[in-house]
Amino acid sequence: MGIALKAAVLTVSDTRTLDTDTSGAFLEEALLAGGHRVVDRQIVVDDIYQVRAIISRWVADPDVEVVLTTGGTGFSGRDSTPEALSPLFDKTIDGFGEVFRALSLAEIGSSTVQSRALAGLANGTAIFCMPGSTGACQTAWEGVLEDQLDSEHRPCNFVGVLRGH
Repeated sequence: MGIALKAAVLTVSDTRTLDTDTSGAFLEEALLAGGHRVVDRQIVVDDIYQVRAIISRWVADPDVEVVLTTGGTGFSGRDSTPEALSPLFDKTIDGFGEVFRALSLAEIGSSTVQSRALAGLANGTAIFCMPGSTGACQTAWEGVLEDQLDSEHRPCNFVGVLRGH
């Protein structure tokens, strides 16, 4: 199982509550099942500055090593997670979005081109941004994150680049 990482989960939504947030709940449960700790979980409206403020606090907090976000990655209306978080990245993790869309192609066909899933490193914190559907979060977890957040996964994983490791 490897090193237990300290993670935070953010759901970006104008309509979800903790009772209706199945995507955030899935990510929290997946992290816990993977042996990690969830140190915070929040829901925020789809507003660039509110999203950026929460993530900035987590990036500055030494008790948060990984951030998983769900929602706000599409093209409609107020979707703004990429615009909110891209400026915070010290390095982008281009492969995350590429692999996510490749996996998603088999599930939802060409509609995957509308996903703006992305990831990056900020102050030694890995941030992974997924679409709002629970299925998309499951695809990202099972296809990328479960292995990449496991310190024992070879030939490489993200644990070694996180602050404190």
